[in-house]
Amino acid sequence: MAGHSKWKQIKHYKAATDAKRGAHFTKLIREITMAAKIGGGDPAGNPRLRTAIDTAKAASMPKENIERAVKKGTGDLEGVNYVEVTYEGYGPGGVAILIHALTDNPTRTVADVRHRLSRGGGNLGATNSVAYMFERKGQIYIDAKITVSEAEITSIPKSTVRVEGKAAESLLKLLEELENLDDVQKVAANFDMDMAELAKA
Repeated sequence: MAGHSKWKQIKHYKAATDAKRGAHFTKLIREITMAAKIGGGDPAGNPRLRTAIDTAKAASMPKENIERAVKKGTGDLEGVNYVEVTYEGYGPGGVAILIHALTDNPTRTVADVRHRLSRGGGNLGATNSVAYMFERKGQIYIDAKITVSEAEITSIPKSTVRVEGKAAESLLKLLEELENLDDVQKVAANFDMDMAELAKA
C-alpha cells in the first residue's frame, strides 16, 4: 500500500511539474510571438526577440516551438493575435502592483486580474494610479561565478513600502496567484520585507 501511495504522490508531483513547465512555455511563446510581431523575426536586429529566444533556450524549449512562435509573430504562420496590456492595483499593506500581460482577450484578463486582486486583499486601480512609482529598466541576474543567469526589461520601484506579518503573507500569496494567470507575463511590486519574513511566508 505504501508503494502505491508513494507512486501516486510521484505521479501527482510530476503532473504538477509538467503543468507548471507547460504554463512557463506558454508565457515564453507569447513573448517570442509578440517580440517578432513588433520588431521582426531576425534576432540579430531585434533585441527583445533575441532575449526571449535566449530565455526559451535556457528553459529547454524545443527549437521547433521557438521557430513556430517566431513565424506566428511575423505572420508566416496563422496564430493568435496578442496585445500587450498593463494593469495597476494595490495589494495588502498598500503595496503598489504593476501587472504586465500578453492576451488575446483583454476583457477576460482584466476580469481574472480583478478577481485575484480582490480575493487576495487588493484592488484594481485606474490607469496611472501606480505606474508613476516604477521605472522601466534592464535588469541582469548574475550567479556568484559571474555568469549571466537571466536578463530582462522590468519595472523597478522608485520607492518601497515595508510590509510585515499577515500583510506580508497575504501579499506574497497574491503575487504568486497573479503570476500563475496564463495571460500575465510579469508582476512588479514596490514592497520591502525582511528575509526572515520572506522565508516564513
